[in-house]
Amino acid sequence: MAMTSSVAQTPIARKISTNAVIRTVFANGSISRADIAKLTGLSKQTISDVVRDLEDDGWLKPVGQTDGRPGRNAITYEINARAGLAVSIDLGSTKIAAAICDLLGNVVAETKVSTDPRGGMHLVNQFSDLIVELASAAGTTADKLRLVVLGSPGVLDPATGHINVAPSIPGIDAINLRQAFSDRMGIPVIVENDVNLAAQGERWRGHGVETSNFAFVALGTGVGMGIIANGTLLRGARGAAGEIAYLPIGGDAFDPGGFTLGTFESAVGSVAMLRRYVGFGGRNASTVADLFAAFNAGETSAAAAIEETARLVAVAIAAIGAALDPELVITGGSIGARPELVNAIRGFLPRCTPYPPRIEISRFGNRAALMGGMGIAVERMHDDLFGVKLREV
Repeated sequence: MAMTSSVAQTPIARKISTNAVIRTVFANGSISRADIAKLTGLSKQTISDVVRDLEDDGWLKPVGQTDGRPGRNAITYEINARAGLAVSIDLGSTKIAAAICDLLGNVVAETKVSTDPRGGMHLVNQFSDLIVELASAAGTTADKLRLVVLGSPGVLDPATGHINVAPSIPGIDAINLRQAFSDRMGIPVIVENDVNLAAQGERWRGHGVETSNFAFVALGTGVGMGIIANGTLLRGARGAAGEIAYLPIGGDAFDPGGFTLGTFESAVGSVAMLRRYVGFGGRNASTVADLFAAFNAGETSAAAAIEETARLVAVAIAAIGAALDPELVITGGSIGARPELVNAIRGFLPRCTPYPPRIEISRFGNRAALMGGMGIAVERMHDDLFGVKLREV
């Protein structure tokens, strides 16, 4: 006689059943065992066994009862989001943003602190202390966390996690950051380029949700790009795909002085914008925020600086379009999130390319990389815990 209980199921069959139940609960929220059985096609006995085990292990929790139906009310279940917690960290040259999220991607604790200027292993110590404080704020302890996703500037070797080029973070290219951080915390650590994380944040819950081909262009103190091509992050042979700071635009590409920051970054980063503003006769801005304030006050020097920066960025986007053919370009960063600049870029694009892509400002502002880290953390937890890939490749 065929048996459908968990006792008779092979480990593979049980994993498939668990996968189906978890997928169904994720997709439908609060749901009864009978409805899970209808949606999955699994037997009621199998569903009862799987749900019972998931509840006993803390992954599902009862939240109510069905009503308005004939017959007895049934218990409804949903994911116990707090059963899995992970950390997302966005390392910047001056600030570190960090958040703890649960299995559903909800933020349960978040903070921002100044980056330790000494860099290197001092940052590993700072990350560790920061996570302990965040865990306490979230009502848990650091040893209960399942994963850390760290976004960092620089060219990342995806095989080793080593950061090869990060001029704004001293000493970080001299250590194995992933290994040192993982050893310190005792949990897995994923290290990713910060702009790649921002692109994945947009793909998870931003403008990139409905398209499989887009680029995230970060414009601020530095310049970078994350590329989603046919639904997958494009890394390149050395992990340097999207390092548009080195595009030969806006200066002499043969000047070795541009080999550190890059020709394009040297022409459109925040330092270049301020230098351009002063060159046009501006005297009222010492920061990029001041420059945009001067623009909105009608100052012609500020308008000229923003217009020239927008022209160069439009040329870069035209080059990106010719190489990658993205449906969408999302801009972010302290400069790329400014509508004054983005509107000017939109005006220049049709003048330098016959097929200008749609331009949108990131929905997340300076939290895009943090969002991307949480998205990766949630997907990894679901896959590790339940064998469930939330997004098919």
